[in-house]
Amino acid sequence: MQYHLLGLTIGLCTFLIIGLFHPVVIKCEYHFGAGCRWWFAVAGTLLALLTIVVDDPFWSSLLGVTAFSSLWSVHEIAEQQRRVERGWFPQNPKRKKCNK
Repeated sequence: MQYHLLGLTIGLCTFLIIGLFHPVVIKCEYHFGAGCRWWFAVAGTLLALLTIVVDDPFWSSLLGVTAFSSLWSVHEIAEQQRRVERGWFPQNPKRKKCNK
């Protein structure tokens, strides 16, 4: 019997990548403010372009998941900023007012 585990492995890696981005967004907003959203936009765009040139389906899939997680983080930085304003997360006292 032969098992085809590519889909299961990609699913697990997708879960881990998305799970990793949640605390990264929180930490980036805390330390750098909303200005770091451009880092996620650039990273997502570059990873999406890299996805096109990678031949291996596994690595291409993981690059695509990471690319769109980065692009989604642009939105999540703004949401995190709102959470901080509501008092759900601490604001960095060393950083001036949150950037909009």
